Amino acid sequence: MDNLDALEWRVSSFTDNGTCVEVAGTADTIYVRNSNARAAGTVAFTRGEWSAFLKGAQAGEFNDLT
Repeated sequence: MDNLDALEWRVSSFTDNGTCVEVAGTADTIYVRNSNARAAGTVAFTRGEWSAFLKGAQAGEFNDLT
């Protein structure tokens, strides 16, 4: 994707001021970036990879990282 800024980026409603992880999606790909360091780049995941990550997060697999 050439123009990632054209995507609709979202942040969690649990953030205090919107400075956190941002996510956006296309038909095939989910993009993730740091709202404080957008110039640092974006990570891309397939929808299958993103779904597996969300299921793990919902199951508490990453709770020790908070």
